[in-house]
Amino acid sequence: MILQPESDDLAAYLAADDVIDHQHPALRRLAAELATPEAAYHHVRDRVWHSADADAHSGAFRASEVLAAGNAICHGKSHLLAALLRAQGVPAGLCYQRLEDGEGGFVLHGLNAVHLEGRWSRLDARGNREGVDARYDLDTERLAWPVRPELGERDHPGVFAAPPAPLLRALARAVPGRSGYGHLPDELPLPADDRRAGAGA
Repeated sequence: MILQPESDDLAAYLAADDVIDHQHPALRRLAAELATPEAAYHHVRDRVWHSADADAHSGAFRASEVLAAGNAICHGKSHLLAALLRAQGVPAGLCYQRLEDGEGGFVLHGLNAVHLEGRWSRLDARGNREGVDARYDLDTERLAWPVRPELGERDHPGVFAAPPAPLLRALARAVPGRSGYGHLPDELPLPADDRRAGAGA
């Protein structure tokens, strides 16, 4: 799949905002300690729990809050990885997949794209478990969830510099301690003006 960045300006993928808040001191310290993109990836994948695996739903989605909570769903983890990479000076964006949710519906899964070695590569730091074996690989994608088109699943090619505003509104509805994904949208694309709106939209 050919990835399609929403901006040709890599500076957009280095910016800090209310969600990818990599100017936060704790994020900057950790990014410096980890030193490399691969180390940042492994930290988020292996040291920050996916809420469903931990059975501890923090509801956190801002990068600094995910770091403090120690767990988040895929979107929060992707925001944290983007923040750590940007703090290291590595352009990082957000990508999405439409996946079957196991209950007859669909859910929007969040992952990352990183610009290294002159190209964009997708990485998924969701967190491994039985049946999930995501890896740091810039050449061959090793994602948590390869899509199954026969089930209506699909990869979205866009690389977003900031989370789409409708997704942020949904994430803000999460209740700490309450599991499930019913608050999340199940599809992209989203209107261009929504994509560019801020977290407070």
